Order: sequence, then C-alpha cells, then structure tokens
Amino acid sequence: MQPLQFLVPLDGIDAIEPALKYAIVVLVLINMVTRILAHRSHVKQADEDDDETLSRYLPHTATTLLLVFASFLFLFIDPHPGMVLSVLVVGLFLTDFFEFESRRVEARSKALELERPKAALGASILVLMYAAYVSLFFVIAPVWNAVI
Repeated sequence: MQPLQFLVPLDGIDAIEPALKYAIVVLVLINMVTRILAHRSHVKQADEDDDETLSRYLPHTATTLLLVFASFLFLFIDPHPGMVLSVLVVGLFLTDFFEFESRRVEARSKALELERPKAALGASILVLMYAAYVSLFFVIAPVWNAVI
C-alpha cells in the first residue's frame, strides 16, 4: 500500500509515467530556449527604457512553473528519481529568481552591461542531464548492466 494512496489516485498517474519522463526533457529544452529569449528581451529592455526596469519574460516564467509542477508530479510516480529531479528543478527555479534580480541591478546601473545568466544556464544543463538520464536510460542500459 502506498502512503498517499487515499489522497491521490496513484493508479491513474502511473499510466502517464513514460510520457511524463519525455515531457520533462522537452520542458527543460523549451525552458533553455525561453531563457535565451528572455535574456534577449532583457537586453533590449535595458537599452530602450529610460527608467531601466526589467519585466519578467512570461513564456520563460510559464515553462519554469510547468517544469516545477511536472517534477512534483514525477515525485508521486517514482519517488527516488522524482526527489532528485525536484530538488534540481527547485534549485533551477531559485537560480532563475536570483539571476533576474541581478539583471535588474545591472539594468539600473549605467556602468554595467547585462551579463548572460550563467548560473541558470549551468543549472538547466544539470537538470537536462539528469532528466535525459532518467528518461533515456534504455539507451545505455545494456552497457550499464554489463558494468554494474
């Protein structure tokens, strides 16, 4: 008996496990693309606006929140890899938050130019590597099982 069996119908959620794994990888890739587009938007806003305030890029915020919710859903399906993925995705979310705040500080300062979001890119690469490992394990399974 599952601990959350009475709170969440886990039998229905288990059916979407393979699709959810691939959807998480696709969401991470879309999130990386929207991060690049958000940076371009922030650079344009910093160059054009006189008050030097940046606004959040809505598609990037939406993909980040979808990624957080998908990783939490995966936590219900497969607890161990779901927990690892959820921790990585929440770390990515926090990194995005602080990267945006640092871009706002750079935009207010006339002497600083907007840098790329290096920490968020690194965190998203780490999330992509783990999500790809979880979802595409069947590719390396024969070699992995031969060694381990």
